[in-house]
Amino acid sequence: MGAQKNEYMLEMSGISKAFPGVKALDNVELKVKPGTVHALLGENGAGKSTLMKILMGIYEADEGTVTFKGKLLRGRRNVRETMDVGISMIHQELASFSQMTIAENIYLNREPGKGLFVDDAQMNQDTIELFERIGMDINPNTKMRDITTAYAQMVEIARAISLNADLIIMDEPTSAITDKEVEMLFNVIRRLRDEGRSIIYITHKMDEIFKIADEITVLRDGQFVGAKPISELDSDQIVSMMVGRQLVQLFPPNEAVPGETVMKVEHLSRKGEFDDISFEVHKGEILGIAGMMGAGRSEIMSAIFGITKPDSGTVTVNGKELSLGQPKEAIEAGMAMLTEDRKGTGLFLGLSVNDNIGMPSLRDFVSKGLLSQTRLNKACEVQIEALRIKTPSGKTVIRGLSGGNQQKALLGRWLYCKPEILIIDEPTRGIDVGAKYEIHKILCDLAKNGTSVIMVSSEMPEVIGISNRVLVVSQGHITGELQREELTQETIMKYAAV
Repeated sequence: MGAQKNEYMLEMSGISKAFPGVKALDNVELKVKPGTVHALLGENGAGKSTLMKILMGIYEADEGTVTFKGKLLRGRRNVRETMDVGISMIHQELASFSQMTIAENIYLNREPGKGLFVDDAQMNQDTIELFERIGMDINPNTKMRDITTAYAQMVEIARAISLNADLIIMDEPTSAITDKEVEMLFNVIRRLRDEGRSIIYITHKMDEIFKIADEITVLRDGQFVGAKPISELDSDQIVSMMVGRQLVQLFPPNEAVPGETVMKVEHLSRKGEFDDISFEVHKGEILGIAGMMGAGRSEIMSAIFGITKPDSGTVTVNGKELSLGQPKEAIEAGMAMLTEDRKGTGLFLGLSVNDNIGMPSLRDFVSKGLLSQTRLNKACEVQIEALRIKTPSGKTVIRGLSGGNQQKALLGRWLYCKPEILIIDEPTRGIDVGAKYEIHKILCDLAKNGTSVIMVSSEMPEVIGISNRVLVVSQGHITGELQREELTQETIMKYAAV
């Protein structure tokens, strides 16, 4: 591939970029060696995305140079030109066409031809050979809608290889896949590295960095903090580089003392999703819900809150049985729920931070049929300050905030309502380590003050770190109930694999 002639496959030097009112990058550098996995780390808002958009040609840097395989890349170029020189990016939100086949997705707009027609046989054969190179056997005629998220990631990787990409950027590639699928992805990454290709790997998951990365570069507040081989670092040192301070521990202490039963779920079933679910929730506890993706955890929570209607069973809050499939009744009983899809089913991305926080409580600010924006803004400012939401103002459009601050705004929405029971699904997915700690602290404080928190999480350290008790779900059934002193990754996995 020719990259081995240079010490670095990619050199980004002195990169600066300013937007109105914000200096997103200030004299940043990134140097990636051939045949390595280079982790790009930093909290949300550190500048990682801006740097990658400059690399891909989506943005033009105000200052600095980009050199790839010894050649200077001009600043103003389109993504197609960047891909043609051998750089490809796999985004966190996969952009595939679900009705089309795997082969059609990989070779979209580059289909091999036979006269005026697409040569489907050749395209399928090329797809099979591509997947053989990454050690996988797959039917090229399978529709994208019929494969898992992990396989969709593999399709994106195969597309990048088919473009002859020597440098592949992977943005949070494991955010929605299981541990088994993560290992499959890592095996593919190792094969690509052994072929001499380079990977820029963006993640918030500390354990992944040590499993897959050779070197790291850390950004903080738009500035270059440092670059080091992973062999010279431990997790505490990386966290300190990312957040600019030592986090004494990754999880805050959970000082909650669970009290009486506030909710009972009895024999809840919904065909094809879960069966005979029964458990209790106590006042002032964090009840963790663990299990593999697809086990039915989120589906159970949706049914309890009334988003979906179960076929049978009961949900009782403080002695009162709720009507099934009625979220309004659940809210009136003191329940609140944050779904796992922050952007899809939680946020109103085009509205302000204040509007997002105040949305379910608007009638509190209505007088004589008119909404008092002043009173709404004041109430929301209290939540912004209490939750330390980083935003220029409450009037800022929420789309522009980092993932962690968007999540805190959603928390603020429901905390204003002072819920007795808070269901939160994947509270820190895609959120950096500093913001994770802050959200965990909010949940622990809520429990300490008497709120019951039901937390669904795919991150085992999170479940173990702050839960008082954990229910493990497998294939739509509760297979284990573990007290705090029993919580280990091995024990949870034993019940999750039933």
